[in-house]
Amino acid sequence: MSAVNVSDISTHSPTATANNLEADTSPRPQIIYRCKRCRRIVAAQENVVIHDRGEGEKCFKWKKRSNSCGADVEQPECSSIFVEPMKWMQPVQEGFVEEKLQCIGCMARLGYFNWAGMQCSCGAWVNPAFQLHKSRIDECRM
Repeated sequence: MSAVNVSDISTHSPTATANNLEADTSPRPQIIYRCKRCRRIVAAQENVVIHDRGEGEKCFKWKKRSNSCGADVEQPECSSIFVEPMKWMQPVQEGFVEEKLQCIGCMARLGYFNWAGMQCSCGAWVNPAFQLHKSRIDECRM
C-alpha cells in the first residue's frame, strides 16, 4: 500500500477549490476616467476599447519619424485611450464624421473622434476612433 501525501489531499479537496473560486470572483477596483478640469466622469473601464500595440515609429510616415537611425528604442506607452461612442459626445450625436471631443461640463477639449479611424501614438490603427488624451483626463480607482 502506498503512502498518501497530506499536501496532495488539501490541494485537491472541494473546500480548497471553493476558496479559489471565491478569490477569483472578488470585486476588482473599477477604473473611471474624469475630466481634469471639472472632474466630471467621462468614461469607465468597460467603455475602453482595447487595441493591439503597434510596431511603433516604423508605422508612421517617414516625415513623422525621429532621427534615431532604426535603433531598437523602447516604445512609449499610448498617450491616449480609445472608448466606444457615448451620449455625452455631442458632435457624435449630431452626426459629424470627425470632430473634437469636449467635456459636456466645462467644454475642455478631451480628445478627438473619427469614424474612419486614426492612428494611436503606439502605431496601431483604431477604427472607429473615439480618442481621449490621457493628459486631459484623470484615472480614478473606485
